Amino acid sequence: MSKTSKALNLKDKLSGNEMDLSLSNLSEVPVKELVSRLCLFHFCTLTHLVKLDLSKNQLTCLPDDFGNLVNLQHLDLYNNKLTALPVSFSHLRSLKWLDLKDNPLEPNLAKVAGDCLDEKQCKQCASKVLQHMRAIQEEVDHAREKRLLREKELEKKKEAKQREREAREREARKREKAEEKERRRQEYQAQMAALAAKEQQKKKNEEKKKKNGQAADKKAAVEPVSKPRRSLIGLMFKLLLLLMVGLAGAVAACRLTDLQKEAACVPINVAVDDGLAWAKVQGAPFVLRRTLKLWTV
Repeated sequence: MSKTSKALNLKDKLSGNEMDLSLSNLSEVPVKELVSRLCLFHFCTLTHLVKLDLSKNQLTCLPDDFGNLVNLQHLDLYNNKLTALPVSFSHLRSLKWLDLKDNPLEPNLAKVAGDCLDEKQCKQCASKVLQHMRAIQEEVDHAREKRLLREKELEKKKEAKQREREAREREARKREKAEEKERRRQEYQAQMAALAAKEQQKKKNEEKKKKNGQAADKKAAVEPVSKPRRSLIGLMFKLLLLLMVGLAGAVAACRLTDLQKEAACVPINVAVDDGLAWAKVQGAPFVLRRTLKLWTV
């Protein structure tokens, strides 16, 4: 069947809120075609359908959003190849009549649907199948809630791990900053200590240099005074020595030469004689007595 013929048939098969697609050799419900065709007639959704006949086709499944036909009251799925119904089938709250005969339904669904041999059984089929699909919907919802809860818990754990990781990273950065700050502080203290030590050493060197300069100045001030003193003592010693030599020469001249009778030598001779007499009385050393004796000869 071509798309053109299908489009023409859809227009012909629509009657108000009812559509008869039976014996159309359909393997799936033409949802897109239905929507596009119905929009031409100012029906932009399928929710206005009240009766839908899909019997005697080759349908193996219904669309997942089949439950959007919330106003559907009469549904004929007789003689197809359906094995199950979509979970959204539980949303067909207005459904009053359902025929699922001659479909290879799964055992549980086939048992619930029954035979649908008359109007009463078809109405019971609609009620029981809706109840069965609502139970499946609840299970699906419960499973989805559990899955969502598990995903939420996993997300929370993931977020908690992320927060812990971020906290560890912040602590690590904080610790690194503290270590860097401490390192800079230690470097600064070391630099200041080095500068202080250098300044102290410089001060010591200046004090030492100053002391050495004062000592040199003091030595320079003392040496000119002591040197003339030593020179004066030497000079006095020399003068005394010369005086003694001169005195000894005068004594020798007055005692050993013809000048002893001169008036100038008389006091010298008297003094020498007195000295000899004193030396004898005092017990002068032999050398001294010998010397004075030689002078008296």
